[in-house]
Amino acid sequence: MNISVIVPLKNEEESLPELAAWIKRVMDDHHFTYEVWMIDDGSTDDSWNVILQLAAQNPHIKGIKFQRNYGKSAALNEGFNAAQGDVVITMDADLQDSPDEIPELYRMIMEDGYDIVSGWKKKRYDNAFTKNLPSKLYNYTTTRMSGVKLHDMNCGLKSYKKKVIKSIEVYGEMHRYIPVIAKWNGFRKIGEKVVEHRARKYGVSKFGLERFINGFLDLATIMFIGKFGKRPMHLFGALGVFSFFVGFIIAAYLAIAKIAFDKVNMTDRPLFYLGLLCMIIGSQLFLTGFIGELVTRNAPERNAYLVEEKMDLTNLTVNYKRKVHE
Repeated sequence: MNISVIVPLKNEEESLPELAAWIKRVMDDHHFTYEVWMIDDGSTDDSWNVILQLAAQNPHIKGIKFQRNYGKSAALNEGFNAAQGDVVITMDADLQDSPDEIPELYRMIMEDGYDIVSGWKKKRYDNAFTKNLPSKLYNYTTTRMSGVKLHDMNCGLKSYKKKVIKSIEVYGEMHRYIPVIAKWNGFRKIGEKVVEHRARKYGVSKFGLERFINGFLDLATIMFIGKFGKRPMHLFGALGVFSFFVGFIIAAYLAIAKIAFDKVNMTDRPLFYLGLLCMIIGSQLFLTGFIGELVTRNAPERNAYLVEEKMDLTNLTVNYKRKVHE
């Protein structure tokens, strides 16, 4: 199968028929074999019944319905698990993403060799104050912290190699950082394509300003897991040792001042409490790293690694000798 299209949605009953017809037209025009997974993330309108009707008309359309609203990350994760296409394309259901971009997104993965191609909505039709400005700040911060240089990290229109989406897990609000997660998993060829952004035709946006707060917290989580997920002691242990050492130096200074120079009321000085606090925090950080190491080393997937290629020299030698003998 060439392409799997994943469409997470919530309360998009009006746009779904038009979107399904548009995707079908593009796929038929380019003779793609495909499937479309529509993930109903706890809609309260008639979206699921619309999906059932569309599936009856087009066998390429498939659906998953959540019992309640879990969020876009959960919807994408279920879609990734179900997808079978060589290239997986995600897009929103509100018709702001154009299915006409699919052929080029597919080509960039299959011919140009990209692991991920992210859409860039260079010209946007969103509110400048509530969406565009916060989005620019968010993209700038994410690029600086992660090193993944994309102008529009949160664009819903993206294409992936099948191997990428089968190697990652997204939850919380982490769908915004899939390129970052993929980078930490070794997929470094991440491209970008300017795509058409269309004005919303039906309904209203499902996302508020709180997504930026949650998004930055999730970015911190991803950065930590990417660097220290399998070696938490390297972070917490180092911070703990440094903090304890600072506290020990302060305590040693106060002790020397008390004994050698006969200073009085040393325990009434703020410096005494600072030193005590540093040693306590240092001990706690060190123990946190130690416990993290125990958890990591006892995790069932502690030695799960992504292998790109494997060469068995023994088998190559045997096959070579066999050919020579023949």
